[in-house]
Amino acid sequence: MKSIFSIRKSKDENIFPSDFDKKLYKPVLKCSICTGEQVAGFKNLTTGKFEEVMLIRNEKELASFKERYGISELGKEY
Repeated sequence: MKSIFSIRKSKDENIFPSDFDKKLYKPVLKCSICTGEQVAGFKNLTTGKFEEVMLIRNEKELASFKERYGISELGKEY
């Protein structure tokens, strides 16, 4: 029997390729209006599906995300 805690993907499974197709994916920072939580990831431009990459808790983590994927600007969605 599986534990309910094993439902989430492990960190290794959730890594988006650093050479993502810029014509197909757009880097996005999803922000919660209520809690202020921020999640960095990529939005598929054809389907609109958001692929979560990492939780952003501070500026250092945001800079790390931008550096890993070579992003200078990151759009916000609420």
